[in-house]
Amino acid sequence: MEAEIKIKKKWRNIRLLSYIALLMIILIFIMFISFVIYLKILGPPPLTIPESSLYYTSDETVFGESHNGERRYWIGLENISPAAIQATLSIEDQTFYQHHGFDVKRIGGAVLANIKAGQKVQGASTITQQYARNLFLTMDKTWTRKISEAIYAARLEFHYDKGQILEGYLNTINFGHGAYGIEAASQYYFGKSSKELTLAEASMLMGIPKGPSIYSPLRSEEKAKRRQKLILDSMQENGYIEAEEAKRATNEQLTYIGKHPHHRADIAPYFYDMVQKELKTTVGLDDRVIALGGLQIYTTLDAEQQIIAEEIVDQVIPNSSDIQVGFAAMDPKTGFVTAMIGGRNYEESAFNRASQAVRQPGSTIKPFLYYAALEHGFTPATQLRSEKTTFEYDHGKSKYSPHNFNNRYADDEITMAQALAVSDNIYAVKTHLFLGEEVLANTVKNFGIQSEMKPVPSLALGTSGLKLMELLNGYSMFANGGKKVEPTFIKRVEDRNGKVLYEAKPNQEQILNPQLAFVMSHMMMGMFDHRLNGYASVTGTSLAGKMSRDYAGKSGSTNTDYWMAGFTPGLASVVWTGYDQGDEITLTADKLYAKNIWLQFMERSIEHQPEEQHIFKPPAGVEAVPMDPENGLWATDMCPTFRLTYFLKGTAPEEFCTEHLLGL
Repeated sequence: MEAEIKIKKKWRNIRLLSYIALLMIILIFIMFISFVIYLKILGPPPLTIPESSLYYTSDETVFGESHNGERRYWIGLENISPAAIQATLSIEDQTFYQHHGFDVKRIGGAVLANIKAGQKVQGASTITQQYARNLFLTMDKTWTRKISEAIYAARLEFHYDKGQILEGYLNTINFGHGAYGIEAASQYYFGKSSKELTLAEASMLMGIPKGPSIYSPLRSEEKAKRRQKLILDSMQENGYIEAEEAKRATNEQLTYIGKHPHHRADIAPYFYDMVQKELKTTVGLDDRVIALGGLQIYTTLDAEQQIIAEEIVDQVIPNSSDIQVGFAAMDPKTGFVTAMIGGRNYEESAFNRASQAVRQPGSTIKPFLYYAALEHGFTPATQLRSEKTTFEYDHGKSKYSPHNFNNRYADDEITMAQALAVSDNIYAVKTHLFLGEEVLANTVKNFGIQSEMKPVPSLALGTSGLKLMELLNGYSMFANGGKKVEPTFIKRVEDRNGKVLYEAKPNQEQILNPQLAFVMSHMMMGMFDHRLNGYASVTGTSLAGKMSRDYAGKSGSTNTDYWMAGFTPGLASVVWTGYDQGDEITLTADKLYAKNIWLQFMERSIEHQPEEQHIFKPPAGVEAVPMDPENGLWATDMCPTFRLTYFLKGTAPEEFCTEHLLGL
């Protein structure tokens, strides 16, 4: 009886233990399902991390970057050297592809080793756990942090595949010296892409994250080599390499660069600042996204043209001079700004004289005036008298007495073509007053000039200030046949995954009359043509003998500002020189800087470009007439000189010159 009771009691205990075990299994299963549901509800953890934004020139070469001190360039797993991947798996997580975020066997081994040593001597974090730590967590050693790390690791394994996790890990680890991620490290230590790493280089690099301040070969090559050998031995044990390969890699002499590949605007710092501004105002991004969003910013900068411009400015203006410079170049067909200089020394002054300074343009305003005159019936042959004149305006209440350079006048009638070429001020003011002062003030708006223009007689001589970029924009419209353009600095912006966030779309709206735009451009070529010499020489005399092709342009000056602006159909540029504080320019040599910089830039920039894109081609609706430059009449064989001059069809002179016939 007693034995029977014992047996019943035993079976009752077995059933109780079975029920408890089953209950525990059910609870564990419920907890597991709940945890899976929890992970599902939480969704995939975001993988966004601070990443350098890179700035590219027009040929997609990096010329600058922005970051917060951590240089990181995200790169796909397929673009990482297999040796680097194998070295990582061997030294950091040999069972990476077998576990689900946690290596239980490795954790147990680490616990035993640490207990035996009485201190932490071995870690057990998997690549997934380390990635979670790099992405989301601080480095404190609390239990809260460890639990959070475990949850993040589980979320990573639940929502991302192994390739994505390994790629993320390799792009986030710290290699010291401000290099984060395998690509930044490869560029810093070896000056090459991580795809090109050799076995020796890869094994050296992958030893650094264990302790960048200890195992960086730039700090201690001896310790770095010991760490490298440990990794090579591990790779051999795991079957990734043969013993002979490990030996060769160990003995390979490595050369270290120790320099980050990109800096804040290696060239064109003023252009870089303009891009930063456009990213905010035009693209609509905030400062943090711009600096740390891993953006790929493709700009319009032509590196060759920028270098040419910087070299020429340095060569033309002596270091001892305090004269400043503003410069910009543009593709007239698109509005793409290809080069920019905002001053002679960015470190001393970041003020951009090409985009921010408002200066009097002087006679460079005249092409806009004469375009308006063409619209109102003037032609290149229209004559007005050039003589010392005092103009009365405002119903006779005010007087204005402009003068020509050196107070020289024709004291006779001259054509508009010649007036522009020699920059006659009397002709310009007469034209301005004939049209009405409001006409020029309104016309410049069609050329993209937003600066306020005061409708006064002196406006014809450029007394209302404007910005260099506005003048460049206006001249580009002459060059492209009258189509609307706007200064554009950014072609395209992509996020780190290649998604296009912004793309420039040039506006090709026809604003000007294309025939009149060409007639005006051809008249602007006259400043370099000695056949338009009259009572004074054409203003481009000093440049004409140095030109290898046709250019259209106009110079301008005040007591404090000297300008040269001009173009071909394929390239436009503007130069301003002067003192920041508006001091008068007195030395003759100082007055020539703008012209010399402009011509040298144009000549060198166009030198290796197809000639076809820089040829002025007359559109339909214009006709060329051999005009006597002195009287604007159709030149005959008896005329001492003539210039082929373009007119709107139906407006060319019909009367032949008779002044030079024999016997007269």
